[in-house]
Amino acid sequence: MSQGSPELLITVNMNYIVGTHGWLPYDRNISNYFTFIKDQTVTNPKTQRIMNGPFAPGLEITSKLFIVSHDAKLLFSAGHWDNSIQVMSLTKGKIISHNIRHMDIVTCLATDYCGIHLISGSRDTTCMIWQITQQGGVPVGLASKPFQILYGHTDEVLSVGISTELDMAVSGSRDGTVIIHTIQKGQYMRTLRPPSESSVLLTVPNLAISWEGHIVIYSSIEEKTNLKDKNALHLFSINGKYLGSQVLTEQVSDVCITGEHIITGSLQGFLSIRNLHSLNLSMNPLAMRMPIHCVCVTKEYSHILVGLEDGKLIVVGVGKPAEMRSGQLSRKLWGSSKRLSQISAGETEYNTQDFK
Repeated sequence: MSQGSPELLITVNMNYIVGTHGWLPYDRNISNYFTFIKDQTVTNPKTQRIMNGPFAPGLEITSKLFIVSHDAKLLFSAGHWDNSIQVMSLTKGKIISHNIRHMDIVTCLATDYCGIHLISGSRDTTCMIWQITQQGGVPVGLASKPFQILYGHTDEVLSVGISTELDMAVSGSRDGTVIIHTIQKGQYMRTLRPPSESSVLLTVPNLAISWEGHIVIYSSIEEKTNLKDKNALHLFSINGKYLGSQVLTEQVSDVCITGEHIITGSLQGFLSIRNLHSLNLSMNPLAMRMPIHCVCVTKEYSHILVGLEDGKLIVVGVGKPAEMRSGQLSRKLWGSSKRLSQISAGETEYNTQDFK
């Protein structure tokens, strides 16, 4: 999602077709409380904007490979066969820069809240912090060389997060560790090790950083095992203090933090909302009946956007305009007393199931 008004919703599907859709929240004349304007170029072979390929053979294409600039004019992508990070102009529909600095495939990207820095993680075990170049405050590309190169992992980096405000870059690896560096000096700060009852090595496929610096880590055991903590969420403070864990019964595909809540989507098709501090569910998970590929929250915290494996985009309403006007997430809207309302996706009505 972009930060402008109207907002833009950028989509990339598994055929690498890029869509720029319009999004207007809170039209009082519409019962759904939003207007979604579909990009018509997506379905027309003559006007489709398709990303440059090919991507690396055998690499799973996930939302971690794509980042949109805050004004929705640029699309940064990783996972390319030549180890590059590519920058696509969404207005021109073409690649405007091609950065090759990693020694192996780039596996994940993340940007900060203010759109100043981008971080990349790679199979070469390193992370790189890049400055997003700007002209007149408008993002125009990526610096030709990284601002910092971060070391410390012994296996490929699977997930990254960055907060310029807190001067912290966080990376999770297949080696089961999460490492925190500073951004400005690239200084190593500490290594976090999510706890596990097993001796089998954990991996860290996903992580997220809150505004206050809480680090939420999703750990998974890749080997076939019946261990009860095969999938788990872990919470650490900004200073690396371990605050707690929650064992999951599902495989998380995407995680984001919004205010005091953690939102996760799983390959088993469940959208879950948890309290950031207790990691407990705030309400029953919503069953989407289809693997979830990505989740995103609109900037007013009014809707959650959920991308599914079958190509549907599900819009889940959180609250009505009158309740949301203050722009702050009201706790009661996310509590178990208030069920999320389901809204149609595109042209088709889609009914979720409330999972008990």
